[in-house]
Amino acid sequence: MTHSDTIHNLIHRQRQHEQRRLAILALFVTLSTLSFLMDLATGPSLLSIAEVFQALLYQVGVPFEVSPTTLVIVTDLRLPIALMAIIVGGSLGVGGAEMQTLLNNPMASPYTLGMAAAAGFGAALVLYLGSFGFRTGIAVPVGAFICCMVSAGLLFGLASIRHITSGQLILAGIALLFLFQSLLSLVQFVSSPELSQQILFWLFGSLTKATWANVSIVAVVTLLCSAIIMADAWKLTALRLGEERAKSLGVNVTRLRLKTLIIVALMTATATSFVGIIGFIGIVAPNMARMLVGEDQRYFLPMSFLMGAFLLSTASVFTKIIVPGALFPIGIVTAIIGVPFFFWLIISGKR
Repeated sequence: MTHSDTIHNLIHRQRQHEQRRLAILALFVTLSTLSFLMDLATGPSLLSIAEVFQALLYQVGVPFEVSPTTLVIVTDLRLPIALMAIIVGGSLGVGGAEMQTLLNNPMASPYTLGMAAAAGFGAALVLYLGSFGFRTGIAVPVGAFICCMVSAGLLFGLASIRHITSGQLILAGIALLFLFQSLLSLVQFVSSPELSQQILFWLFGSLTKATWANVSIVAVVTLLCSAIIMADAWKLTALRLGEERAKSLGVNVTRLRLKTLIIVALMTATATSFVGIIGFIGIVAPNMARMLVGEDQRYFLPMSFLMGAFLLSTASVFTKIIVPGALFPIGIVTAIIGVPFFFWLIISGKR
């Protein structure tokens, strides 16, 4: 075999590999869409997929005969929640993917590094202090956002220390997780029973408070941050080869790490400030994405987004069908999904 034949075979194999990755991405676009439609169809008033589809098409001007009740249920009550599940799931998936890339650790995520717990504590503290005279719907997300950024700032400070290792940064994140969870429990302990019930929303996570206003905010922040991260896809892929090799390719590793940490913190803070603490999506989605499409960030990032969106949307469906008529906190469902996977990661670590 000549040298040119070898090169031709390598190019052909690479193209086949890329086509396979694109096919997997297309598959999960389809699965996420089906899960989204199921999320719209399930609930106390069970609807068929056809009714949901007709209601959505009616909203964009297609002349279908849809009952006013179905239209209100789909577009006003369920659509913001279903969209929030897709967007927040994607945001947590991308955030977890970049944390794992930066720290070279499959256990890293905004949840395990304490950012989500900090946001929950910020929300609970604002509720306990009476929202400082502002509307609860504004003050609580702002408090969650500020505390999440404080937690991220502590991580930024550690990451900027020259001799800090990724393992030490993970340990610091776990320490922050326990710290903010303890503070959150303390606020709940000293609160009235009525206020304690409100704080439970942040402990377990919920999509039920999704409105068109906060869905729009989370969507804009997530899409902008994802686009900025995607622009650094080559640098992040190079970083997976090792810091020294990335530096030899011209990548400013310190700047890339701090920039990505800031973006991930912004995404996490925005999402968590509206839906509460949702764990394990940021761990599970990137690891599953990595198994399917590999480390190339051009495919890994979109796959992490789609996997996170699919998992949280599916969890949203399960919250409504576990006990008909009751609505489970979505954080409980994601933990049920995530804990077995977490153990699998630990057991298969050597392999």
